[in-house]
Amino acid sequence: MKIVRKQVKNLSFSLISPELIKRISAAKIITPELYDVDGYPVDGGLMDLRLGAIDPGVRCRTCGGRLKECLGHPGSIDLARPVLHVKYIPLIEMFLRCFCQNCGKILLSEKDLEKYRLAQRIKKSKDVKKCPYCNTLQEKVKLEKPTTFRAGKKRLFPTEIREILEKIPDDQAMLVGVNPKTARPEWGVLTLLLVPPVTVRPSITLESGERSEDDLTHKLSDIIRANQRLWENLNAGAPEVIIEDLWDLLQYHITTFFDNTITRIPPARHRSGQPLKTITERIKGKEGRIRHNLAGKRVNFSSRTVISPDPFIHINEVGVPLEVAKVITVSERVTTMNKERMRKLVLSKEYPGANYVIRPDGKRKRITEDLREEIVEELEPGYFVERHLQDGDVVLFNRHPSLHRPSLMAHFVRVLPYKTFRLHPAATFPYNADFDGDEMNIHSPQTEEARSEAKVLLDVKQSLISPKNNTNLLGCISDAITGNYLLSNTQVNKPEALQMLYTAGIFTEISKSKIDGTEVFSEALPKVTFATKTSACLGEDCPHHKSCKEENCPSNAYLSIKEGKFLSGVVDKNTFGVEDGFLIKQLDKIAGRDATLETIRRVFSLGTTYLSKTGFTVALRDLNVNEKTREETEKIIKSAEEKANGIINSYYNGSLELIPGKSREDSREIKILQNLNEVRTKIGKIVKQEFPRENPVNTMIISGAGGNILNITQIACCVGQQVLWAKRISIGYTNRTLSFFKENDLTPRAHGFIYSSFMNGLKPYEFFFGAISGRDALMDTALRTPKSGYLYRRLANALQDLKVEYDGTVRDASRSIIQFIYGDDGCDVSYLHTGKKVAPGEAIGIVTAQSFGEPSTQMVLNV
Repeated sequence: MKIVRKQVKNLSFSLISPELIKRISAAKIITPELYDVDGYPVDGGLMDLRLGAIDPGVRCRTCGGRLKECLGHPGSIDLARPVLHVKYIPLIEMFLRCFCQNCGKILLSEKDLEKYRLAQRIKKSKDVKKCPYCNTLQEKVKLEKPTTFRAGKKRLFPTEIREILEKIPDDQAMLVGVNPKTARPEWGVLTLLLVPPVTVRPSITLESGERSEDDLTHKLSDIIRANQRLWENLNAGAPEVIIEDLWDLLQYHITTFFDNTITRIPPARHRSGQPLKTITERIKGKEGRIRHNLAGKRVNFSSRTVISPDPFIHINEVGVPLEVAKVITVSERVTTMNKERMRKLVLSKEYPGANYVIRPDGKRKRITEDLREEIVEELEPGYFVERHLQDGDVVLFNRHPSLHRPSLMAHFVRVLPYKTFRLHPAATFPYNADFDGDEMNIHSPQTEEARSEAKVLLDVKQSLISPKNNTNLLGCISDAITGNYLLSNTQVNKPEALQMLYTAGIFTEISKSKIDGTEVFSEALPKVTFATKTSACLGEDCPHHKSCKEENCPSNAYLSIKEGKFLSGVVDKNTFGVEDGFLIKQLDKIAGRDATLETIRRVFSLGTTYLSKTGFTVALRDLNVNEKTREETEKIIKSAEEKANGIINSYYNGSLELIPGKSREDSREIKILQNLNEVRTKIGKIVKQEFPRENPVNTMIISGAGGNILNITQIACCVGQQVLWAKRISIGYTNRTLSFFKENDLTPRAHGFIYSSFMNGLKPYEFFFGAISGRDALMDTALRTPKSGYLYRRLANALQDLKVEYDGTVRDASRSIIQFIYGDDGCDVSYLHTGKKVAPGEAIGIVTAQSFGEPSTQMVLNV
């Protein structure tokens, strides 16, 4: 037998003609009955065996195939009267309005036809009053949605519509861009209805033994009943009114068969009141065939559970519970090299073992107690063993919502006790994960190709640097930053230092009995030279701001490393932190990716180990401020209040200077808001100066681990002005915000300025203003998620086919050039620090869409 291989060139969709329906129809459906008294499908019914086989042991009467062999065959229903296809109403309307109802020609003269292009032809020929060819006056055709046409005041029935459309010659139809070979206008008026095969609408047997039919079958039964009644009444010569009602009923059933979500007509429902899911709902939208069953599917070999931190595994590892490792399997081919190992796994009754064996002919055998010995005997090269997950296997790790590429990365398995996935905290940032109950998924790749792709393309180390903006996605967070900062500011004795280094996996000798914390870090670093200002730098407040003393900085805020040895400075967020770790990029450039990841792991371990050993805590008194700061706060608030009163007085006496383009009221509000917003900033500066440097809260702030001066200001000094819709709070009662205040009171107190601090507690009206702005923030968060999701979806759909070709150009799916050199320099954004060029095949369209979509979830969208 000669195998003929052909490639699909294209797919074309067309309206189906009545002749074609007759030709492809395997059975004429004439009865709404489904089964006879014995439960056997009725001939000429909707479950006729000529339409396909859906029950085991039954053969199709058209092709002779069994269940899963026969794809099904369509049937047809002869309609008593023609009805309109609801999806082709716009096409029918265009033909009725643009073409002569008498001669079937387009309502434009030859001269105009040459003058206008396609879209203009349709626009200009609509509702022309007189045919330029046969001079017949044209009645204006109106569509009363969804399916009723009127010519003037007279209703056009589908029979008349079909007669008009049949008059239109093929060459005339082509003038409005319709190919008559694939869509004759009269085919939109149905005389025969195509019945989907039973394989499209299979019935299910319930636990009680009753059969439950598909929604489409229910709908088709309604169509056949309505059609039968119409036949009977036509044959009996019933009055035209009854005929029209039954005709409309048939039209309704056929309309809802195609689309049950059409406005202005009630949806067809089950007895329970649930709307039927008909053809359109099956295809369209998130739950439809395309997005639900084709673009994304449910998969096997996956597992989901809660995540918890483990800083003692490698950054590119994932701790997998033993229970999961026994169920999720890896398909490994038996070779002469691993045959004995595979046999041991099959024989093993405990972990590590195997669950299935796949023979070369594709048959799967479950390994059970009875079959174990037999399977071991027949195991030969070419068989596949589905073995338990083991240490070192590669799996894909994913957290939803997957907003960008690093939301799914490859990790190597470490099988551990307990029931959570263990994730190294340094790898949480790309997933946007935390450990407050987040759940994540693992997927086990099943083929060698998938496993090698995971290792080469998806390994965590490939996502060290973001392809969005060249910042590092892996690095120290929270405790590790605080611990590193404290360690680099202190001295430790020899046993302590050796213990910390050993915990981090560093084996070294130390001669001194007491060493600086920075020397401990030097042991963890490769030979790298680096210098930068740290977050401890005072900036413009420093007396040496203009001529930095660098290594001799009095605040020790200049980090200097030479050949891997610390000369000065502290380790903070700017050194190893996520997104700001400048040293990480330098390490990546000089020492390479593997050494960089190992350094991050070591430094992270040093920080967390030191913090765990020394302890770190915050008391309520650490959040308070001294008397001087309180006095300054009162002065600042008093001064701002006086200034606000001055603005209000100048508004009333007419001396207020107006802002160009703004009304008097707007100018007043903008000036008051500017003045009151400065209060927090001014207090913040005082707090920053007076707040003790050794305070544990300040340690977190200075190191960049978390928190800022604004938090201290609000807790200890003054919460400040509450803003709603970029204005002071002005909603509430008539001419006042709350009943506490007099009408037209414009003072800060009456419009959302909170004088109290959280430490001292808020007054009832202040609490209410705080609740208003808090509610606004919650609503903004709730609305931002779907908005940003839809923004990303539109961007991804628009850009999904853009990729870098081997000649360095960016092209779309039709190979049109979008950009001659990617980014005008051809550099890969995630390798800008090394100067590496972008790899051919890089899906830069999707990367671009993700680079906009992912940050949009963090932004405040004014909705």
